[in-house]
Amino acid sequence: MMRALMVMLLALCSLTQAQAQGQGKPARDDGTLFEPIASVVMSPRCLNCHQAEAPHQKDMGVLHAQQVVRGKDGHGSAVLQCAACHQATNTAQGKVPGAPNWHLAPLSMRWQGLDKKGVCEQMRDPARNGNRKTGAQVIEHMKTDPLVLWAWSPGADRTIPPMSHAQFVQMLEMWSAAGMPCPG
Repeated sequence: MMRALMVMLLALCSLTQAQAQGQGKPARDDGTLFEPIASVVMSPRCLNCHQAEAPHQKDMGVLHAQQVVRGKDGHGSAVLQCAACHQATNTAQGKVPGAPNWHLAPLSMRWQGLDKKGVCEQMRDPARNGNRKTGAQVIEHMKTDPLVLWAWSPGADRTIPPMSHAQFVQMLEMWSAAGMPCPG
């Protein structure tokens, strides 16, 4: 958490410096603004479902215990759909996580095997980010999608992302205002 806050502070300082130099709007940076965003989107809560063939589980990112697979639409196989276990909310003890319309991210949004630069480039590419053409559309997805929001209330002993949802949205807004720069 402390590392994420430090990176966020660094990014804010570089953004403020660019604005203070009279540029009126944030200058493109070297990808530093994406660092705190990466700490969230590359955490287990996001990566476990941004997979190619099968969801992963737990903080270690192990393959789903029931041998669940993507299926043709990202909702599991014909015989074992995600909704068979995952309901609209977490179970009482949080052992089975839940949010409305539980499913894997579309294959076009697969982050499995990508580094920070690859995830960043994918997040800003409409062909690979759910056809979100602007930073505002990416931010709206991250602000309102129930599966994204679930990451901050995952139940049981699952870790949450390394910053609050409000901080995450603030970092997305700064990144978008700077032109959505990616690490080199």
